[in-house]
Amino acid sequence: MATSNHTTTLPFVTRRRLFAGTAIAVVGLQRNAFARNDLEKGQPEDPAVEVWRKWHAAHQQTERLCRQQQGLERKLAETVGFPCATIRLRDGRSVTLHSLSAIGDVLDLGPEDEATRAKAEGDFADHQARWDAADREIGYSATLRAERDAADRVEDLLEALSKTPAVSLAGVAAKLEAALREGVAYEDGAEFPWPQIRSALDDVIRIGQRLVPK
Repeated sequence: MATSNHTTTLPFVTRRRLFAGTAIAVVGLQRNAFARNDLEKGQPEDPAVEVWRKWHAAHQQTERLCRQQQGLERKLAETVGFPCATIRLRDGRSVTLHSLSAIGDVLDLGPEDEATRAKAEGDFADHQARWDAADREIGYSATLRAERDAADRVEDLLEALSKTPAVSLAGVAAKLEAALREGVAYEDGAEFPWPQIRSALDDVIRIGQRLVPK
């Protein structure tokens, strides 16, 4: 008998709150360590934590831009509609197509289809022009480009973080937190290796808090 899969995607807000608590713990662990009297004043921050801070800020910016561009796209879809053209086929059926290439694929190149194709391409161009004008007005494409640039920076910083040696438990925790935030896509993260990474992160934070209490 087939087994059912009840794994569901973790809601965005819930996931953000979950990792916000972990991020606070990482920062607190680092701050408490350098607040201890037995540490030399002016001691530099763990280089891994420094990279993690930059990655964390870039990750938050990417999430913000993602929500923003999704809202703008939804607005365009509701007010203008995704560019398309509707044509009537020889058999009487009507189809709605969302690209010029799709129009060319559906219609034959015979002379009997030339007028239909020309009208469909004109309708599509007019619709695309309305979309582009509304896009420029609300800044959808600009926001989408900004999101992609931010996502590229997140990837670069994540790679840099993986190559930066940690010199404290806070640095180790920062690396584990970044891996979890980037990789966990399910409600309880039941699939390997997320439970193991989450357990290791909890252990590191707990040990660190015991060694460097508030």
